[in-house]
Amino acid sequence: MAERSGTAQKRHVWITGASTGIGEALARKMAREGWTVTVSARSQDKLDALAEKQPGIVPHALDVTDLEAVRAGVKAIEEKTGPIDLAVLNAGTHEKDSMETFKAEEVRRIMELNYMGVVNCVDAVLPGMLERKSGHLALVASIAGWRGLPTAAAYGASKAAVIALAESLKFDGDRLGIKVQVVNPGFVKTPLTDLNEFKMPFLMEVEDAVEAFYNGLREDAFEITFPWKFAFIMRRFQRMPYSLFFRLISKGTGK
Repeated sequence: MAERSGTAQKRHVWITGASTGIGEALARKMAREGWTVTVSARSQDKLDALAEKQPGIVPHALDVTDLEAVRAGVKAIEEKTGPIDLAVLNAGTHEKDSMETFKAEEVRRIMELNYMGVVNCVDAVLPGMLERKSGHLALVASIAGWRGLPTAAAYGASKAAVIALAESLKFDGDRLGIKVQVVNPGFVKTPLTDLNEFKMPFLMEVEDAVEAFYNGLREDAFEITFPWKFAFIMRRFQRMPYSLFFRLISKGTGK
């Protein structure tokens, strides 16, 4: 599989949102594959437990919504473990919403973590990558960012913003030697999706999702998405006219 020189040679990955779910599983996978893996989340205890179970993992707790903390954290990580060759910006959350419960404060909270958390991390890692003229950014969004879906006004908007951010950064990344990818998962069985009260189509086991995620990181395609059957169906919805899209989604979700 094709790999760009910086990522392939130095192999130090920083993964945010790594205390549970896809982030945790990806950290374990990449450590087993020989990467030096720095993991971040707000929970020091969970990160320490992960590092104890899997050699090659270095914990560094931080809050991605705190820009100055992220800048200081990246500096400390690189001083301790070396330059970050790949940043997997995975921290995020989801809470269902509706018109009846809509509050600006809740939308802002989701945007601060899911979108500004990614922005803060990009801000912190880019100077070093630009100086080295190499690096790899993987911004984790979601298939839910492709079109507006019921009960996901804040979540979908935050993920759509991450997709647009990645798309915009790629133009300069190609010119400056920094690989940019966006990761758009569908439904993956994690503690977050366990909270969903509806049947999730093409629900994927986390181990299978991480395998697809890791393989995608090693390739040059801009977008990494899984499971492919769900992504294929959602791409069809993405191209539909509004009248048909609203009718089919309403029928499928009961909303």
